[in-house]
Amino acid sequence: MAGQYEGMAIGVFELDSECACFVALDAAAKAADVKIQSVERNRLGAGACVKLRGNVSNVEAAMEAALQAAEPISKIVSHTVIAAPLKETEAAITMTINK
Repeated sequence: MAGQYEGMAIGVFELDSECACFVALDAAAKAADVKIQSVERNRLGAGACVKLRGNVSNVEAAMEAALQAAEPISKIVSHTVIAAPLKETEAAITMTINK
C-alpha cells in the first residue's frame, strides 16, 4: 500500500467525532486533488484520524478545507502536513491502517 503513495505529501487530521471526519474529508476531496489514504477510528473514543495524500499544495488546500468544515461541528484534536515523508515514516504511517 505504501508504494502507491511514494513521493506524495501526507496530511493527517484527527477529530473527536467520526461523523465530522466524513464531513471534513468530503470538503477536502472537493477542494483539491487528493487521495484519501485511510480513515481510522479512534479505539478510545468516538473520533477518527484521516490521512490524505497528494502534492504539497493540494494537501495543504485540502487540509485547510477539512479543518474549516470540521471546526463548527467537532473538536480538532490534531493536524499536520508532512511534505516528504521518509521511508521509515511511511512504514510507521501504514502500520496503523486497518488496525
